[in-house]
Amino acid sequence: MRFLIRSHVGLMGMVMVAFCVCAADWPQLHGPRRDNKSDETGLLKEWPADGPKLIWTATGIGHGYASVAIVNDRIYTAGEINGTCTITALDLDGRIQWQTKNGPAWAKAYPGARATPTIDNERLYHESGNGRVTCLDAKSGKELWAVNIMQKFGGRQRPWGKAESVLINGDCLICTPGGPQAGIVALNKKNGKTVWVCKELDAKPGFASPILVDYKGLRQIVTLMARSIVGVHAQTGKLLWQVEHVTPYDENTITPLFHDGCVFVSTRNTGARLLRLTVQGDQCSAEEVWSSDAMDNQHGGVVLVDGYLYGDALARKAGGFWVCLEFKTGKVMWAEKGIGRCAPTYADGMLYLLSQRQVVALAKATPEACEIVSQFRLPEKSKTRSWAHPVVCGGRLYIRDSDRLYCYDVKGK
Repeated sequence: MRFLIRSHVGLMGMVMVAFCVCAADWPQLHGPRRDNKSDETGLLKEWPADGPKLIWTATGIGHGYASVAIVNDRIYTAGEINGTCTITALDLDGRIQWQTKNGPAWAKAYPGARATPTIDNERLYHESGNGRVTCLDAKSGKELWAVNIMQKFGGRQRPWGKAESVLINGDCLICTPGGPQAGIVALNKKNGKTVWVCKELDAKPGFASPILVDYKGLRQIVTLMARSIVGVHAQTGKLLWQVEHVTPYDENTITPLFHDGCVFVSTRNTGARLLRLTVQGDQCSAEEVWSSDAMDNQHGGVVLVDGYLYGDALARKAGGFWVCLEFKTGKVMWAEKGIGRCAPTYADGMLYLLSQRQVVALAKATPEACEIVSQFRLPEKSKTRSWAHPVVCGGRLYIRDSDRLYCYDVKGK
């Protein structure tokens, strides 16, 4: 097994692993609620000049842009190793516990793994760049079932491969093949059998990951397709609403945000939009509240904190790479250079930022100004861009950069 760990801590005792999701876990892309916000407190408010303490660096996870999921002392991610999409489980010391293949890796434009694994109780779910959805035993890595949704549902592949991190809703696994009569589908999470198909949605898939919205008694799946934002009934798959949202290259990538009856999206060049949902029984409609070209986030993601949105801007029409908008109105609070295009996560009043050029920063989450408190550069510069989203969990900051996973201690002293 090809891997390397440079450890800066002593070995830990053996731990019995029970795969129940605890409050401190990060079981999927953007955490328990898919809002990219950690509930942790007592973290550092400033770092030393060379960054927080590096606990360990692990390699051998393969090249990719997948982030990490963390459940009960296990870290999960995915990467490309020798032409295969490979899912890796590590312990909290960065030691690889098992590796399992999920079919061929995406080998075309920007090769490498994309999706972050999703952990649900004792099982792991992952979708490869080619649309192969696998269910593994999270403890051993043994494959329990697999379905290629592109083949089964006539999915239409996109130039950069499938990138969604699958969503669990009760007994169902939600994914988007984007077929002519199967835009979104639900699979039985226990065996992979089809539960429902959204036949009304004839739309190619986007690159976004879906979210579950439970609002006024109606549960719905919200995601971005190639040219639209959609809401689908979570129990039946019925298309509830669809709003056109066209971008250059059909590049709808961001995971939507839901708050206070509204859905927020931001995409390349087209910019940001806030939609208000109106629910009447089993029906729902969506109408635009505001739109703005100030924040056209490509795939770094956006965080909502205390009524304000923080994210990067590709076109920089507001004057900077890093932008803050008021959620209710779309008003630009500030736009600054920051550390360039980056991906954020939030914990304990602070924004943790990873630039695509391997710079890591800590900034205050405030609409008053762009205030970067600390920053440092990763120890080794990769040959690709750092697009994996950072994670704060268990007092640690996890940074994925191609084949390397860095673990930093960010606990307050």
